[in-house]
Amino acid sequence: MKIKNITVIGSGTMGHGIAQLCAESGLKVNIYDISLENLNKGFENIKKNLSLLIDNGKLIKEEAEDILKRISLVSELKDAVCDVQLVIECIAENLVIKQKVYGELDSLCDPSVILASNTSGLSPSDISKYLKHPERMVVAHFWCPPELIPLVEVVPGEKTSKEVVEKTAEWITAIGKQPVKMKKECLGFIGNRMQLALLREAMYIVEQGFADIEEVDKAVEYGLGRRLPVTGPLCSADLGGLDIFNNISTYLFKDLCNSTEPSKLLKDKVEAGNLGSKSGKGFYDWNTENLEKKQKERADVLLYFLKKDEKNK
Repeated sequence: MKIKNITVIGSGTMGHGIAQLCAESGLKVNIYDISLENLNKGFENIKKNLSLLIDNGKLIKEEAEDILKRISLVSELKDAVCDVQLVIECIAENLVIKQKVYGELDSLCDPSVILASNTSGLSPSDISKYLKHPERMVVAHFWCPPELIPLVEVVPGEKTSKEVVEKTAEWITAIGKQPVKMKKECLGFIGNRMQLALLREAMYIVEQGFADIEEVDKAVEYGLGRRLPVTGPLCSADLGGLDIFNNISTYLFKDLCNSTEPSKLLKDKVEAGNLGSKSGKGFYDWNTENLEKKQKERADVLLYFLKKDEKNK
C-alpha cells in the first residue's frame, strides 16, 4: 500500500504544518476540524508558511498554488477519511478525547488504514486500548514547527504491528522528514525526555542563584546548541572521550537536580498566569515585536539547516 491520500485531524499549529508538508510532497490532504473557523484559520496559516518559503527562495509562487490545490478542508469526519491510506490526529493532549476520536476512526476506516497520533507523550497503548484493530495505531510525533523541524518520532504501542511502524517511517521519509523509530514506548518518548531533563536543570541553576535566565539560555545557544546539530549527546561523549565523561559523572551526577516534582520557579509562573509567549510574559517579556523577531530568528536558523540537510542528501 502506497500512501497517496491522507487525513489530518485538527488544523492547529501541528495539524496545518503536517498537512502542508504532505501537500508539498505531492500527497492529497484532507484537513478535518470541528469548526469552519478553525479550518479557515489553519488554511491561512499554511498560506503564511508558504509565503515564508517563497521569500527564502525555497518555493516559487506557482508551486505554492499547486500545494494549496492539493489541500481540502472537510467539516464531516466521515467524508474526511474516505479513500485515504493514513489518518494523523493532532488534537488536544487529553487521553479520553483521543480515545473517543480513535473509536470513531476505527469504525469509519478500513482496517488497512494507518491511524497515527501526533501526541507528544501519551501512550499509544492507552490511546488504542479500546480499538478493534489496535495493530494499526502508531505515534508519529512531529516536532514544532513541523514544516521546519526534520524529526518525527515513530512510537509503537504494545499491539502495533512492525509493518505499520515501517510503513509510517516510509511515509515520513517520503515527505522529507527524519523518522526515529523507537523499539518500545515510554513516557515522553526520546526528545521530550531529554528536553525536560535539560529544562529541569536550567531552572534549577536559576533557582539556586548560580546564573540568571538569560545567561543559562546563552550557555546552551552558544555552547551545546552549536554542536548538537552535528553530534548528539552519545556521539559527543564518544568524541570527548568516555573516560572523561565517566570521571565527570562521578562527581557531577550527585550535584544535578533530581527532583520528581515540577520546579517551583515554573509552578509560580503558571499560577500567576505567566505562560510565556501565549500570555505575553513568562521567563521573558513578549510583546508582538520581540515575539515576531524571535520567531523569525528561529525560522531563519531552521531554514539554514534544512538547506544544509538537502545538500548532504
